[in-house]
Amino acid sequence: MTPLRITACSIACSAGTGVAALASSLRGRRGGLRPNDFTEVPLETWIGRVPGLEDLSLPSRLANWDCRNNRLAWLGLQCDGFLERASAARERYGRDRIAIVLGTSTSSIGATEEAYRRLLPDGQYPEDLRRPIVHTPHSLGAFVREALGLEGVVVTVGATLSWTLFDGLARFADRRERQAQAKLADLDVQAAARRVDVEVREALVSLENQRASLKQASVAYDVAKKNAAETAELYRQGLASALEVADANVSLFEAEVALVQERYGLGVAFLNLEAALGLDPFGKEPRT
Repeated sequence: MTPLRITACSIACSAGTGVAALASSLRGRRGGLRPNDFTEVPLETWIGRVPGLEDLSLPSRLANWDCRNNRLAWLGLQCDGFLERASAARERYGRDRIAIVLGTSTSSIGATEEAYRRLLPDGQYPEDLRRPIVHTPHSLGAFVREALGLEGVVVTVGATLSWTLFDGLARFADRRERQAQAKLADLDVQAAARRVDVEVREALVSLENQRASLKQASVAYDVAKKNAAETAELYRQGLASALEVADANVSLFEAEVALVQERYGLGVAFLNLEAALGLDPFGKEPRT
């Protein structure tokens, strides 16, 4: 994997705004949780609320993007010199050569929820929230691109968490299906292993049979060679005819052809055995 160099980072969270502030909180063992004072409906819980967001204002050029989530993003961009480093990268590589990839759990949905809570009698959003640009899950990514003055690719990854109390046993059925698929895969593996075992045994039997055939062919060749030599000697002594010499030589030739064929068959049987064992028949795999 190609190493990835991180040249700048920043953070804005309930435990501290900026890397130095967060480090100080960690060293001092100070957390950022506090009793819930955010939701309008009372809910006894602890939250990590970033202080000061309600009083933070976006620059006038970004006013249409205003919402709590985008203000948090703007706060993060202001920390640790991140905005300056991003601007330097923009000037170095070009506006359209820098991508933005952001993850968010809510994006600017808080603004949309507020708009629905404040719906006018005619069903329209209140005038200050009639900004479609913040009523989309892609609001955060688009805002950061605008804030940084970029024109490249923007990817916003959203994570929506929900719990289904009863799903009609769909998850149970999915689990049973996955178990069945796993069992089927295991059976396929076992069947493949048995096929390999059978193929290896068959290859071994074929190799042994071919060795026996080669041995018989070798004996037959030796007999034919000896017979051809003896017939030739008898011919020189006048005790055998030319036809008998020719027959002996034909038998020797046929025995030699049969011997070559059996040697070839032995080589093929050996290659088949290596293939059954999962080895490269051409000997490219390392030997142990």
